[in-house]
Amino acid sequence: QVQLVESGGGLVQPGGSLRLSCAASGIIFSPYVMGWYRQAPGKQRELVATSGGSTNYGDSVKGRFTISRDNAKNTVYLQMNSLKPEDTAVYYCYIDPAGGSRSWGQGTQVTVSS
Repeated sequence: QVQLVESGGGLVQPGGSLRLSCAASGIIFSPYVMGWYRQAPGKQRELVATSGGSTNYGDSVKGRFTISRDNAKNTVYLQMNSLKPEDTAVYYCYIDPAGGSRSWGQGTQVTVSS
């Protein structure tokens, strides 16, 4: 079983930046995909970004968010710039390990408001 611990959420003004981190622990077999989804109140969970053999972004965050990872630390990061009120959501990281099932983090709240 893989455990994921997220950090870095909070309150930020429109136009500001935040950096989320997600550290995975446990037995993890490579290759693996890590990424982020988000869910706003009353809305479905949507893809934000993934990092595996390639990097992919949701349309709403392209050009503003950047995903990166440190494989030595089994950690994935999400740098969020030019934040908008519509980015307000709970952000969840996940990992898809080779030969295993997806695990999710507990979620971290991001609120963009003046």
